[in-house]
Amino acid sequence: MPNEDIRPSVGLRPVINVSGTMTSLGASIVVPQAIAAMGSILPQFVEINDLQRKASAVIARLTGGEAGFVTASCSAGISLAVAAAITGNDLAAIERLPDVRGDKNEVIVQMGHVVSYGAPVDQAVRLSGGKVVLIGQATSTYRHHLEGAITEKTAAALYVVSHHVVDYGMLSLKEFCEIAHAKGVPVIVDAASEYDLRVFLEQGADLVLYSGHKFLGGPTSGIVAGRKDMVRNTFLQNLGIGRGMKVGKESIFGAMAALEAWETRDHAGIRERETGYLHLWHDRFDGRPGVKAVIESDPTNNPLDRLRLTIDPREAHITAWDLADALARGTPPIIVRDHEVEHNYFYLDPCNLHPGEETIVATRIGEELDKAQASNEIIATSLEDRSRRRFDGLLRWPD
Repeated sequence: MPNEDIRPSVGLRPVINVSGTMTSLGASIVVPQAIAAMGSILPQFVEINDLQRKASAVIARLTGGEAGFVTASCSAGISLAVAAAITGNDLAAIERLPDVRGDKNEVIVQMGHVVSYGAPVDQAVRLSGGKVVLIGQATSTYRHHLEGAITEKTAAALYVVSHHVVDYGMLSLKEFCEIAHAKGVPVIVDAASEYDLRVFLEQGADLVLYSGHKFLGGPTSGIVAGRKDMVRNTFLQNLGIGRGMKVGKESIFGAMAALEAWETRDHAGIRERETGYLHLWHDRFDGRPGVKAVIESDPTNNPLDRLRLTIDPREAHITAWDLADALARGTPPIIVRDHEVEHNYFYLDPCNLHPGEETIVATRIGEELDKAQASNEIIATSLEDRSRRRFDGLLRWPD
């Protein structure tokens, strides 16, 4: 934690993030190496393309890809990669996008992978002139679905790795790549929030897109890695639709520093510390009236765990969503991982805590549970009304 918290001085709430690597909260704590790198290059002029070549070498070393570059975000990477699959290295075609000449602009996606990461994943495809072809059903995709969808119009196939996707009944990445490659179709993987920088290329992906600012702890950025020809064609989109997705010298250099810091990070020590936070919370809350605490592994096999707090409102005197909202309104605000709160639980993610914040989280949750327990009535507001108000703040912006 910095010695001085700048947030109150500019009128921002000093939130504590137990939601995870969420863009809406600023994604992650930027590592010192990236902060130093950005500060050192900001006063200097550089040739951006040469800096990207330097970044390519670092990205290739860490991912096992042939090449790579830094873009604005993982979402930008999806749009640029799809555009590359449509245009190749045709500069005139790049300038025409999102208008496409010819029919080869279809991008195949499993229906269970069409999720929102703050915006619809299929919109990232459509921004570049791609036409989304959905295969399978929401809970099942089989080989014949992918095989039957590939035609002469197919430009690429997109595979999404996320805690939001349906985690059963989908084709595995290996099988997905095997089928697509048998018909000459490249595979693009959205792996925004993934620890493992090598496994997706090893399993057959042609291009993999990572967030530079989530687990890596770099500046807001996206990382494109993979086959040299596809990386080049994706980079060329900066002459077209990628212009609005450009990154500055500080983001490129900061992402490089974050990648290099990843190589030397004490991953085991961090895991041990986070596990200590989880056990603190588990021991504090499990067995309280109406509360069940369970430590669960990450659904996409990242090497981290989270605490699931299941709330029985009849005994706890408060619903899971009212507890989450009370924590967010309180002092200090605690933002939990509540994307499945309608199932009467939310998660506590320890990966973005400054030392000491774990005890503040425990205290605040205890205070809210005690307050609810003392209530003569169950605090149970309408889940439907909560959903209805979800975007009120955005719709009022700016106040």
